[in-house]
Amino acid sequence: MEMPKVTDEHRKLHVLLGDWVGDEKLSPSPWGPGGPAIGRNTFRLDLDGFFVVQDYVEEMDGKVSFRGHGLFGYDTLSKEYTWHWFDNMGFVPGGPSRGTWEGDTLTLQLTTPRGKARYVYRFESDSKYHLRIENSFDGGATYVTFIEGTYTKKV
Repeated sequence: MEMPKVTDEHRKLHVLLGDWVGDEKLSPSPWGPGGPAIGRNTFRLDLDGFFVVQDYVEEMDGKVSFRGHGLFGYDTLSKEYTWHWFDNMGFVPGGPSRGTWEGDTLTLQLTTPRGKARYVYRFESDSKYHLRIENSFDGGATYVTFIEGTYTKKV
């Protein structure tokens, strides 16, 4: 059996590597009142280039309000990008978000017992991206913006 190899699709995720900081706008939700925040992401390569590990910290009013860890990958069988997410809300993920990369945009979707979510990463350049997270609590009939942010890579 031939060992798996890192593909161009895996390497596409490498645009995330590095330290990023961005201004975020959170909408009111079941988890909080919303408002402005600062998001800090550190992305690093792991497991021989197959995965990108994410460490995230959100600050509101100068205090850490949310933390999480993500794991981005590419499923060569289903031809989908994947994102496993764990955070200090404590929900156990039932599986990864899955999606596609078209042009400069990575779109991932997830269904959980709490509803549906859509994550849209749009890369303006190798040093700037926009993230929009949308939630649906009616089975996907309508989505509302939960978080919007613009992030720049720290040099």
